[in-house]
Amino acid sequence: MKKTLHAVAGAAAISLATSATAYADTAKEIALSEMESLFKTFDQEAATRLIAEDLIQHNQHVPNGAAPLVGLIPQLKESGISATTHRLIAEGNLVVAHNEYKNAQIFGGDHLAAFDVFRVEGGKVVEHWDNITAVTPPNPSGRTQFDGTTEIADLEKTAENKDVVDGFLHDVIYGNAREKITDYISTETYIQHNSNVADGLDGLQAAIKAMKAAGKSMTYEKTHMIVAEGNFVFTASEGQFMNEHSTFFDLFRVEDGKIVEHWDVIQPILPVDQAANDSGKF
Repeated sequence: MKKTLHAVAGAAAISLATSATAYADTAKEIALSEMESLFKTFDQEAATRLIAEDLIQHNQHVPNGAAPLVGLIPQLKESGISATTHRLIAEGNLVVAHNEYKNAQIFGGDHLAAFDVFRVEGGKVVEHWDNITAVTPPNPSGRTQFDGTTEIADLEKTAENKDVVDGFLHDVIYGNAREKITDYISTETYIQHNSNVADGLDGLQAAIKAMKAAGKSMTYEKTHMIVAEGNFVFTASEGQFMNEHSTFFDLFRVEDGKIVEHWDVIQPILPVDQAANDSGKF
């Protein structure tokens, strides 16, 4: 009887894991289709089907609801904008896209790097967050804001890898035990895609010292979201950067229990009275 119960429990666990993966895959498909309708096919009918009428919008330059986005499609088409998704991960109903936009003056720049986050419910995108910044030259190690590993691996380690990044934030980023940095970041391989930071722990520490010497602040105050799939873990945080209230969207790749690669997009937060919606950045 005990063996039978274990077998049933094991089958149930596999079924739940399979269901969660299938749900995340469906959410990915909906998010990808929504982005395609806006930036590739410029299909207003498809966008209307895929975006909830009462969409909660956290892009501070865009009003809430589907109508503003759907109404923008003709202008997007005329602008010649193009979008490339370099990485796409999902956990449950949250989907994170690492995007590159070209001919994107309508969003504030010709060439932009972004993280877009979608919450999917009932077959529609019901909430959207993003961070967008201008593309800058490669970092001192020759890395761009988009290159690097794209393959999702180690799905069975999703929770473990999420814990690694959560611990890194708690101990190192929030200063509770900064001496533990090598418990979280690999001393052998640390590939950095921030334009101002070279590869390796030495590159990171040199960049931090240079910022301090220049009187530039970078302080994380609160992490609002962690989304993980396999070897990739995304975090959305707020704090201070260059003496401005800002958001930090970070994507980490974890391998063998250590952070080995990092991408990020930092964007200032507008004052409430300057925002096009009342949803807040988070």
